[in-house]
Amino acid sequence: MATKSLASCLFCKIIKGDIPSFKLLETELSFAFLDIGPLSNGHALVIPKYHAEKMHEVPDEYLRDALPLAKKIALAQGTPNYNILQNNGRLAHQEVPHVHFHVIPKPEDAPQEGLGIGWPAKTIPKEELQKIHADLKVKLDANPESAL
Repeated sequence: MATKSLASCLFCKIIKGDIPSFKLLETELSFAFLDIGPLSNGHALVIPKYHAEKMHEVPDEYLRDALPLAKKIALAQGTPNYNILQNNGRLAHQEVPHVHFHVIPKPEDAPQEGLGIGWPAKTIPKEELQKIHADLKVKLDANPESAL
């Protein structure tokens, strides 16, 4: 299957073997390897072999392939607590502009390791939630394949 790649992309170079990695799994559409700047032991990345910066730009077949790999890695890590993380854009903390999924173990014997998250939840009045819901539903119903 043809894949889109970018010559200057760090992850595209890893997929092609131009940059060495600690490969864990590979399929026709995805590549998984250990993160070299891990948050905990076993922290892995799963990347589609299709170059796109944001998830909504990746063809669905690549996304369908990536999550089963993340699941296999999470099971192999052997801890019942873990995070699957995927960021889109610099403002959302994406460091490498190629879609990737982090599989980050959260070890019970070392709770300081792994992903630490602040969750600044806010209270939204029910009327405002109803308006947000209605706006999104209109967009989703108008184009079920892509709300973007």
